[in-house]
Amino acid sequence: MLGEPCPDCGFDPAAVPDAELPARLERAQQGWADVLTEPSATGAGRRGREAARERPAAPTWAPLEYACHVRDVCTVMRRRLNRMLTEDDPEFADWDQDEAAVAEDYLGQDPGWVADELEEECAALAAAYAEVTGSQWDRPGRRSDGHRFTVRTLGHYALHELEHHRWDVGARPT
Repeated sequence: MLGEPCPDCGFDPAAVPDAELPARLERAQQGWADVLTEPSATGAGRRGREAARERPAAPTWAPLEYACHVRDVCTVMRRRLNRMLTEDDPEFADWDQDEAAVAEDYLGQDPGWVADELEEECAALAAAYAEVTGSQWDRPGRRSDGHRFTVRTLGHYALHELEHHRWDVGARPT
């Protein structure tokens, strides 16, 4: 997942230089507010708050659930980044995204608030990555399943999550 382009959304980690990562993370929030809160320009079809809660198929999340997940990915990854920069080879606790969706009632959250929070969390993650310099990019960390990351690959992982889920719901950058 981190070594080659995504066959679905086209994300290519090799095409994201370190200096570009913060700006890409910042832009990853673009398009979400439209998906979550704005009515369609033509009035045809349902968009916005009501449609944001609709699942296109039984196992597929609704746009609101994806948005909550993206917001929370930013928070989790920023915390992990901070640990990687301040601790030697930290091990991260499991984070079950499906469990989080149920526990945090993603589908019951207010789409407008989620859009605002997603924007803030993307900006905070981008700002944290903007502070990374030199050899910090290679500092390690690992998940409890043993999967190893560097600060760089964690950033690529986070960016792929953000861009892929924006692609999932048809949110386009402005």
